[in-house]
Amino acid sequence: MIGFLRGTIHHFGLDYLLIDVNGVGYRVSFFHPDKLSIGQEMLIYTYDNVREDERTLYGFLTIDEYDMFVKLISVKGLGPKIASNILTVASVEALTEAIQNEDLQFMRNMPGIGIKTASQIILDLKGKLVSEDNSDVDDEILVDVLEALKNLGYKPSEIKPVLKELSKEPGLSADEYLKRALAMFIK
Repeated sequence: MIGFLRGTIHHFGLDYLLIDVNGVGYRVSFFHPDKLSIGQEMLIYTYDNVREDERTLYGFLTIDEYDMFVKLISVKGLGPKIASNILTVASVEALTEAIQNEDLQFMRNMPGIGIKTASQIILDLKGKLVSEDNSDVDDEILVDVLEALKNLGYKPSEIKPVLKELSKEPGLSADEYLKRALAMFIK
């Protein structure tokens, strides 16, 4: 699998570019022609899509765009061309927010997306796009509580507001924090 290409833009069109990598030209499906100029040196993250009758490289400017593309094509009924078109008109941040907030109207405004596909995207990806790192939790005890809640099956998007509330009550034990967190979930 080709993970990225670093080279010089040889030629580009509305939906592709030719990048010269040490004398070898790669054709990459790329939907941001406004970001390109002939002779420009650049690094393009790539997704190598192999089918029985075709092999296509899809290109992305950032690793976040690439990650979103991979998540989008994991959705039932959503192929790489439609996923690329979505990323052409919406930023990763806007898509993440729309999916987390179950914004069907936003998703339906994407090219090639109807109500069924919009619903499927939200169903499959909600909760999977939020970072699961613990960097915004300062207290070690709260980090333990976070891990315990994850192990109980709660999603990071559900846990974050609860931890914010719990952080307003410093000095409690892990058991006390966990009991309060579970009580908040029950309400």
